[in-house]
Amino acid sequence: MGNAWKKKFSHDEMKDFLELKYRQFNVPEFISNDPVSIPHSYTVKQDIEISGFLTAAISWGRRELIVASANRLLDIMGDSPWAFIMEAGDDNIDKVSSFYYRTFNGHDCTTFIRGLKNIYTRYNSMEDVLIKYLADGYSWKESVIGLRTEFFNIPHEKRTLKHFADLSTGAAGKRLNMFTRINKAA
Repeated sequence: MGNAWKKKFSHDEMKDFLELKYRQFNVPEFISNDPVSIPHSYTVKQDIEISGFLTAAISWGRRELIVASANRLLDIMGDSPWAFIMEAGDDNIDKVSSFYYRTFNGHDCTTFIRGLKNIYTRYNSMEDVLIKYLADGYSWKESVIGLRTEFFNIPHEKRTLKHFADLSTGAAGKRLNMFTRINKAA
């Protein structure tokens, strides 16, 4: 069998294929059943960021399971994930400790909430962290690494690190890129 799957496409064939996929997926019907629908349900920038980031963190597996799990997590947080995070004391943060999705467990979830609180206590948005690094002359990749470093500038278990791609080790960061695309569209 070898590399038979690596068919060579002409420029026109590739363009036609990508146009077909664009028409197939860039429709409201697709979005309503996709994880990208989660941040689309908010209007406040910080709520969009937080819901998009948390959804991206758990985005592996079947779409309907991801959407259901993201909705379950955000339901715990109430109408505004941002307000929940900013007003949350340890008792409120512990409310998310019952959440799990595949390998993302309650401890990971509480660490993520604390990491987000760490960011939003010092910045208006996660985007502002990236902008700060970019303004200081860092590349996009270095800026994302800086965001991750600032996010985990709290007590955390090593196992939780795997849920936020580390671009400094060569990770592709596909879910993280999905999040930043959602955030740019907001």
